[in-house]
Amino acid sequence: MKRKQTVNKKDIDKMKTTLETKETVLNGVNVTRLGQTIEAIQQKPDLAQFKFRARNQWKLGAHNVATISDFYGTCQELQHQTPFVLVADEPPVLLGGDAGASAGEYILAGLSACLTGTLACHASARGLKIENIQSEYEGDVDLRGFLDLDPKVRNGYREIRVKFRVKGDLDEATVRELLSKSPIYDTLANPVKIKIEVETE
Repeated sequence: MKRKQTVNKKDIDKMKTTLETKETVLNGVNVTRLGQTIEAIQQKPDLAQFKFRARNQWKLGAHNVATISDFYGTCQELQHQTPFVLVADEPPVLLGGDAGASAGEYILAGLSACLTGTLACHASARGLKIENIQSEYEGDVDLRGFLDLDPKVRNGYREIRVKFRVKGDLDEATVRELLSKSPIYDTLANPVKIKIEVETE
């Protein structure tokens, strides 16, 4: 004989409260969920640890394809709904086939995505409305470093210049402050350890 399940009044009231709670969305950011995420991490700091991954397959010359499908976060292995495929190459002037953006251009695109997303999220958390964000990126590379022609010239970017145009409830000082919180900006502006493991066949 099945026992009759009973629901107490506290559970009903809790369900009603949950249903009646309206989520606040500002600048396309769910501020309610952002607050809940912050609270959860404060209670369990391990939830903040993430590992992002990419796998790459060489095609020919500078042409190669990176696939991004899985990552680790919130104490569990996670999958993107659909794998992302990033095709990279170099333009003909750099001996490539122009089948995709160059690695250097992907760096600028990654920086642009992180700076823009960081600005939108942090502004929303402060209740600041944004109407529009536009930005431009330019970096200087001297090929003498990559081609081993001058040991005094570095291989990578010497400088990256960024220009933001923001319309909304933010002044210049606030925009600069919020942009400085970008993880990719921090990665590029400060030394980061890169460990390379090699297997040969």
